[in-house]
Amino acid sequence: MAGGNGRTAYVVGTFDTKGAELRYAAELVAATGTPVLTVDVSTGGHGGTNAGADTSPGASPGADVTAAEVAASHPDGADAVFTGDRGTSVSAMAVAFERFLAGRGDVAGVLGLGGSGGTAIIAPALRALPVGVPKLLVSTVAAGDVGPYVGVSDLAMMHSVTDVAGLNRISRKVIGNAAHALAGMVAHPVPDAEDRPAVALTMFGVTTPCVTAVAERLAADHDPLVFHAVGTGGRAMEALTGDGLINAVLDITTTEICDLIAGGVFSAGPDRLDVFARVDVPYVGSCGALDMVNFGARDTVPERYADRLFYEHNAQVTLMRTTPGECREIAEFIAAKLNAMKGPVRFLLPEGGVSALDAPGLPFWDPEADRVLFETLEARVEQTADRRLVRSPHNINDPEFAAALVAAFQEVSR
Repeated sequence: MAGGNGRTAYVVGTFDTKGAELRYAAELVAATGTPVLTVDVSTGGHGGTNAGADTSPGASPGADVTAAEVAASHPDGADAVFTGDRGTSVSAMAVAFERFLAGRGDVAGVLGLGGSGGTAIIAPALRALPVGVPKLLVSTVAAGDVGPYVGVSDLAMMHSVTDVAGLNRISRKVIGNAAHALAGMVAHPVPDAEDRPAVALTMFGVTTPCVTAVAERLAADHDPLVFHAVGTGGRAMEALTGDGLINAVLDITTTEICDLIAGGVFSAGPDRLDVFARVDVPYVGSCGALDMVNFGARDTVPERYADRLFYEHNAQVTLMRTTPGECREIAEFIAAKLNAMKGPVRFLLPEGGVSALDAPGLPFWDPEADRVLFETLEARVEQTADRRLVRSPHNINDPEFAAALVAAFQEVSR
């Protein structure tokens, strides 16, 4: 499995259309004294301008690893890649390259160059590399929504500005910066000196005092990893847990589930919490920010919600108070996931309010909605000696509630 322990920098792209740019990047990396391997992920024949040029699928002029070699890593063989149809070939080469890269033991870092097709081929393999392995992708699509390409990885995407279609005064600078960035990261790896067990915490702006207090109390004996609960945060936390990189979880802010239920913009998807049914880690959860659904600017809120209670967090984020009916659905979702968890579980209910906005006199204070949330959880969670709900009379951001979370964490971590 490629894990970043090697010393070789990989430069990857479609050599049939971007050979000059890829060779330029590889030469710059090599000039720093870093070993380089070039990899071709082209999916068609190579025209070439010289008489007798090899135009067969998988031929790779100038690449150390040919497209045919990469394609052979596809579970159905190279013929599944070189289909003659661009769409299926690109998809199949992405599968082949991911398997190819995962099987290498010398990967110190990867630089990819591509347009939309090359980006689609290269990105999945880079996403699959462990966090911390340098991974850069210079792409024509990097100025738009890169979420589908990056996922929850630490993949860095650089906008190519001009198309990756020849070397010019712009592309030389952009590609050169990317090449030097890769060389620098490979030459100067960050030492891993952390020996404290990792504990994950989920946080939102409206639960920050609570999470900060908990993290500070745990920091002497644990390495707190705080994830912003904006969809990608929850997914990243769970992906790292599934990879065995998280020792325990304090899922204080479960607000992403609100967005799943009501169609907000920060959903982590229907699989939120499922990893804990597969991985036995101590889990402490709470109702953090279950009083709100997140949207963009006010004019982006769906018309069906026109009569609801809103709070403008800032010009780009509009919060909508969850109703008792939505709170019931949220609680049912959470209860089903808690019941499936393998490890010891504590889930805390802050009766004094689930966010900084949910307290007496504040915009989202709604005792009835909170009552439905808590009572539904109590009705649906199958409580055992290892799986327990804990009521607290405090607001989630009160020091006493942070203390209760730490106490629960200490119980499940014994």
